[in-house]
Amino acid sequence: MPASPIRYYDRRNQTLKTELIYGEPWLRFIYENPAGRFLLWLLVRRAIFSRIYGWRMNQRASGRFILPFIVRYYIDVDDFTKSALTFRTFNEFFTRAVKPGRRPIAEGDHVAALPADGRHLVFPDVDAAEGFYVKGEKFSLAELLGDAALAEKFAGGAMVISRLAPVDYHRFHFPCGGVPDDARLINGWLYSVNPIALRRNVRHLVQNKRYLTLLESPVFGTVAMVEVGATAVGRIMQTYVPDRAVTKGEEKGIFSFGGSCVITLFQAGRIAFYGDLVEQSAQGIETYAPMGDWLGEAPA
Repeated sequence: MPASPIRYYDRRNQTLKTELIYGEPWLRFIYENPAGRFLLWLLVRRAIFSRIYGWRMNQRASGRFILPFIVRYYIDVDDFTKSALTFRTFNEFFTRAVKPGRRPIAEGDHVAALPADGRHLVFPDVDAAEGFYVKGEKFSLAELLGDAALAEKFAGGAMVISRLAPVDYHRFHFPCGGVPDDARLINGWLYSVNPIALRRNVRHLVQNKRYLTLLESPVFGTVAMVEVGATAVGRIMQTYVPDRAVTKGEEKGIFSFGGSCVITLFQAGRIAFYGDLVEQSAQGIETYAPMGDWLGEAPA
């Protein structure tokens, strides 16, 4: 039986597209083949595998992968702050910054912005959602946050899952202004967060290594940001300064090589997501949009 493609909605031109998946044959073997799943359990989910892969992508020899990758996945070189030929390693290219103005931030004090480039699913009421990625398949907020008392604070709240593929810009940003606390590490495995893996087990998102930050916003209340690591993501680097006020769209951190994910939680009644995100997500379809694009508004 042919493998089902991964489809997403492109907000920019309002069309459905099929995702070009980096390492798709390998992913399908690992998550859809019994022998591959044994290898996943034995080695691939473990930190040592990702550390070795990350080390390889930090070597000068990895630079030869950059130009073929750009061509294969149609990456816009006009985003880059320097020539593609000047990156010394693949990970240096992967963690690149973008030129000022290439990611306009949604305007308005009562407007929240998407925290990362990627494919986004929104759930206006996380408790009422029928499932994440697959109908009937969910995880609890207590599992995600590693704190049952904190989870109660977000009961009935809204959630955004922003999935970054290896082809995306891999820095993540604050969705609104406020004061963030220090990022808390929640240790775990390093499963893939590609839909090939998540459609088999969405609980990978609460089993993986992740960082939790609480952002106190004068407009949106307490906002939780959870950066989720994944296979081949050697490091999640936090670049912000805790307990210092940040502005909407300000950089929060960087994912090193690999696919990854940012989950953003809002308290009940504090945000209304924009209609196209809600409409596509209700059908189980991710919406592609860049960091800084419109996410939702605080109700009057």
